[in-house]
Amino acid sequence: MTKKHSRWTELVQPEDLAGTRGAVFSSLVGSMERASTVVFPDVKSMRERDWRSKTQYSYGLLGTPTTRRLENKLALIDGVQHALLLPSGLAAVSLIFLALLKSGERVLLPRNAYQPGVDLARMLAVRFGIEVDFYDPLQPEAVPFTANTRLLWVETPGSVTMEVADLRQLAELAHARGVLVAADATWSAGIAQNVFALGADIAMQALTKYQSGGSDVMMGSVSTDDDALHEQLLKTHMQLGLGVSPEDCQLVLRSLPHYRLRYLAQDIAARKLAEWLSSQPGIARVLHPALPSCPGHAIWQRDFTAAASLFSVLFEPDIAQACIDRFVEALALFHIGYSWGGAVSLAIPYDVRDRYPHSGGLVRFYVGLEDVDDLIADVEQALAQTINL
Repeated sequence: MTKKHSRWTELVQPEDLAGTRGAVFSSLVGSMERASTVVFPDVKSMRERDWRSKTQYSYGLLGTPTTRRLENKLALIDGVQHALLLPSGLAAVSLIFLALLKSGERVLLPRNAYQPGVDLARMLAVRFGIEVDFYDPLQPEAVPFTANTRLLWVETPGSVTMEVADLRQLAELAHARGVLVAADATWSAGIAQNVFALGADIAMQALTKYQSGGSDVMMGSVSTDDDALHEQLLKTHMQLGLGVSPEDCQLVLRSLPHYRLRYLAQDIAARKLAEWLSSQPGIARVLHPALPSCPGHAIWQRDFTAAASLFSVLFEPDIAQACIDRFVEALALFHIGYSWGGAVSLAIPYDVRDRYPHSGGLVRFYVGLEDVDDLIADVEQALAQTINL
């Protein structure tokens, strides 16, 4: 009896290698197929080709063996049957909204949701009559469900303020009312949390992050285990023409075998930096889900097995935003920039005093692959220059 391998072993192993043994050329790396036009052997084949089939091809925009290979790997990681690729994480959010919501229906977003996604929802409300409301991710019992609520969006933790939501309880409340649950699983990356085991119907990720790992690819994904939901998403995906580049897919495929190792190594480094920061003067609170100081820490302990290397710190309320900005500019190894997931560490200031219940300014850190002791020394010298004078 053949032993079943873990998904991480399956992810690393090349596909169809057994069928190529003894051939003139056999490689551990899959080929890259690109196409606009897909040709057919005869008219009958053309007319019978099903664009929805994962094993058939009809037009380059709708998939090539390279894009399907990446979709299969992502579905394997999530433990589901279906995954779709999109040009960015925001495009993945857009697909879910446009495929599942229509005029008069309601989507509920957490107050800590990814801001471009919030802006998209508000645009859909103004232009297409989709209702949008917000809820506190730390108070699931107070979520304002209504009869026309179609979709509950969950982002755990929040990508800036890091609150960890109780996805299990939120999903139970939503499903009891016939509401679908979509989870932004970018932070957990299919590694630290199984959102489907906790009740999500759909998951999206920005593959721009850890899966790419090179700060050079824009891509997103949407996955589900529900055949009907997948077909609904797939049809909208086709109608919107949301194709991706096979070259970009190949870059992500090349990074996937070691992205879990990077994630876990960066987790260790980020926790070391976060714990060090928690004892520094001028820092009011460290918002790292693995630390007790982060809202929802107990939920993280229950539902997660690891943590991304993305976290935030709150400065004392009397420290001006201009001073915090100078701190970020004084960092030498942390570069100023959006996104994350690559090898290079990043830091970016957010003035959240008017948007969140925090009285101090915030800096979000992303810990890359540098030596963590060097990163700590860099933060220490920047604090000494600008905060702890």
